Amino acid sequence: MPDAHYTTLPHWPKAYPASGASATLKLLNEDFIVTELPLQLPSGAGEHLWLDIEKNGANTAFVAQQLAEAAGVKEWDVGYAGLKDRYAITRQWFSIYLPKGETPDLTELQHAEFKVLSQSRHVKKLRPGDLQGNRFRIVLRDVTGDRDAIEANLKAVATQGAPNYFGAQRFGHDGGNVEQGRAMLAREIRVRNPKKKGIYLSAVRSFVFNEVLALRIQQGLWGQTLPGDVMDEAGRPTGPLWGRGRVSTTDQAQALENGVAERHAILCDGMEHAGLDQDRRPLVASPVDMSWEWLQADQLVITLSLPAGTYATSVLSEILSTTEPERHVEGEAGAVE
Repeated sequence: MPDAHYTTLPHWPKAYPASGASATLKLLNEDFIVTELPLQLPSGAGEHLWLDIEKNGANTAFVAQQLAEAAGVKEWDVGYAGLKDRYAITRQWFSIYLPKGETPDLTELQHAEFKVLSQSRHVKKLRPGDLQGNRFRIVLRDVTGDRDAIEANLKAVATQGAPNYFGAQRFGHDGGNVEQGRAMLAREIRVRNPKKKGIYLSAVRSFVFNEVLALRIQQGLWGQTLPGDVMDEAGRPTGPLWGRGRVSTTDQAQALENGVAERHAILCDGMEHAGLDQDRRPLVASPVDMSWEWLQADQLVITLSLPAGTYATSVLSEILSTTEPERHVEGEAGAVE
């Protein structure tokens, strides 16, 4: 795809043979249950009130707005570690900066789409990324296709992991955030809203990472380490999150990454000038404690834990093709961070 325009997302390749199977995802909210795995639990003392919340049918930003209103604080005084799906049942922590006065009992807060399970004080605000990962229980309905092929891919993902692609929702409807990001970086449009600017930069950065990962798979390099790779703590190769400075890879790995950067020069040059610093992301998403069972012939339940920033939908796509009810098209879908 030429650097000039990014009006559609490419079909990035899979690591394993296509099973040819399909299923319905998130027919009901209870088909997608997510439990946040926190980095730490509240200590019981401090200027921040931490809330353990279960939500059903609400997105994270909406819950944060409701908490701010209930506590009588500004929205920026409410923190959370990651965005969770709207069309799901999810459990996550929120924090509210309340240094003075009496502590409100927010467990008494009544709302149809969420409930406060417990609250406790802590010394710090929750910020994006302050989590180990997430535990999922996913029910796939109306499963059609070859069960043996599905089982083969389930076993492959459980033992070897899946490509750590950023999910499609990262790129906006029909990938529009990438094209908006390109136009912004090329100075064809001016984006004043800091939140929108951040969304566009994130989409562009994620797109380039996916392109590097896709090229490695296209070249038959899935599951392999290249000369010059930068490894993560688990000893697996990483890909670039583009920004200022040279890529930290060398040799063959660096040549591959620089080749992708040349094809997307407007994006990569723009990210460098936008002030982003080089970072790395694992190329492999490694599920933990993954298991599955067939409830009936056309109903499959998968449970697994994934590290922070990993997209459950990207992992599922290696097993079979999924579709969601139409209501998900414009909403938050499948991304849990």
